[in-house]
Amino acid sequence: MELPIIYHPDYVAPLPQGHRFPMAKFKQLYELLLADGVAQTEQIHTPTSPPQELIALVHTPDYVQAYCEGTLNPQAQRRIGLPWSPALANRTCVAVGGTILTAQLALSQGLACNTAGGTHHAFPSYGSGFCIFNDLAIASRVLQKMGLVQKILIVDLDVHQGDGTAFIFQNDDSVFTFSMHCEVNFPGTKQKSDLDVPLPVGMEDDAYLQTLASYLPDLLTDIQPDVVFYDAGVDPHMGDRLGKLALSDTGLFRREMQVLTTCVSAGYPVACVIGGGYADDMQALVWRHSLLHRAASQVYHQYKL
Repeated sequence: MELPIIYHPDYVAPLPQGHRFPMAKFKQLYELLLADGVAQTEQIHTPTSPPQELIALVHTPDYVQAYCEGTLNPQAQRRIGLPWSPALANRTCVAVGGTILTAQLALSQGLACNTAGGTHHAFPSYGSGFCIFNDLAIASRVLQKMGLVQKILIVDLDVHQGDGTAFIFQNDDSVFTFSMHCEVNFPGTKQKSDLDVPLPVGMEDDAYLQTLASYLPDLLTDIQPDVVFYDAGVDPHMGDRLGKLALSDTGLFRREMQVLTTCVSAGYPVACVIGGGYADDMQALVWRHSLLHRAASQVYHQYKL
């Protein structure tokens, strides 16, 4: 068996020329993984869109319907930051399906990686910060509803706080939210995760990895989750336009190895999503995202999952 990697051609939807969201990265990531031999076509799994009632396990039915049908008001659209189109609505749902499939495959095979996902700024009744539906929260609820898991740990290492996820699970002991993010960055108003670790601007590799190591093993021991969702945002990178931290490519790869080895070696299945990453150099950005899949592939073989 090989590491399951989840991708759909619909992960890319057209945006207006010059839009700052790097939509092209999803297809380019998939192509790079194949070109570099990190993935073979037979280990690619193709998701489907979930029915709206599964999205409504997290989001209000009114919001789900308005978004899917394109009737969301202009103010709510602006808050999301992505202009609505039928293709984008489809992409949004397919990407949620991708994270659900990633989670199911992680449970059966120990580790699985999406090539999209990590839309952690979406709240129950509105979207924000390029996030429309919260895939991490929906996949968590779907697994619980199916009776596949009870206890979930969400490890969010995107440079921005996972505010939507924190809010959704704020009164829910079955899902533990851990967010390690830059303290002075979007969102301006932070929510309360179960564990927030705000980081100072300019933090570099070693300090970052030591901070992570001081929390993650203890969390696993304390929570003993049935599955770990890992949001591997690459926006803590020194070259990220929206990040404000100073990790290198090597630091990012060490982070991925650290998270995956810590969880997998202790017997916890991990479902990975790629999270945020913003750079003018698309090739460099796609490479950063691919570090997750490269690390996961190594860990998968090392532990013979």
